[in-house]
Amino acid sequence: MAPFGSRLAAAMAARGPLCLGIDPHPELLAAWGLSADADGLARFADACVRAFAGFAVVKPQVAFFEAYGAAGFAVLERVVAELREAGVLVLADAKRGDIGSTMAAYAAAWAGSSPLAGDAVTASPYLGFGSLRPLLDTAAANGRGVFVLAATSNPEGASVQQCRGPDGRSVAQAMVDAAAAENRGAAVLGSVGVVVGATLSVLPDVSQLHGPVLVPGVGAQGGRPQDLAGLGGALPGQLLPAVSREVLRAGPDAEALRAAAERMRDAVAHLG
Repeated sequence: MAPFGSRLAAAMAARGPLCLGIDPHPELLAAWGLSADADGLARFADACVRAFAGFAVVKPQVAFFEAYGAAGFAVLERVVAELREAGVLVLADAKRGDIGSTMAAYAAAWAGSSPLAGDAVTASPYLGFGSLRPLLDTAAANGRGVFVLAATSNPEGASVQQCRGPDGRSVAQAMVDAAAAENRGAAVLGSVGVVVGATLSVLPDVSQLHGPVLVPGVGAQGGRPQDLAGLGGALPGQLLPAVSREVLRAGPDAEALRAAAERMRDAVAHLG
């Protein structure tokens, strides 16, 4: 399998720079008239799979599947398989982070040959970027990608991410720079990306990342598509805006979901 970064660059060029979220939280299940159980979860996920076929990237939020135990993971496995069968790149929003053999086990689950493994996974580096080594190596060996949390939009994040080290860099910038080192030598786009919130006022410099930048918070959370170009010094073709509620509130009808997703794709087309 070709490296994730190459596949992502091709998908964004062909189908637009947009990552659509599948976030079946209980309030949204209720708004769709669905039960807050594994059956409602499956119906929600099936509508999203039908609506999002043909888009570049889809990001299931793992926590909302995990909440239903084995039945939820069974739904997630089916979602991953069906989206990939439809040619969609799947980014598992699992935000895993640990050390040693435990990190290696997470790597096997989300970036190895497990049925949970999609095309990429999100990861937390806040036990030290080096703690991600088992995940980075497993992902590279399997042609998968990793998106490392760098600068998140939650208020608590800044207390850690904006701290500065002896060299004057913020912790967020150090994470971006460490990811950039993983991407050296990539032919098109590196397979190690970072996550940078769309609503932040203080941003790390991603101009030397040579990898994708996942930008959550667009739409309902306040990030405006027209303001994203050049975010953090990003180059054309580097930004991947992530949208969930702005599209999902158009459900439960799959055609209405697809229309909302197409409108958002048109709104961010200038980033491609």
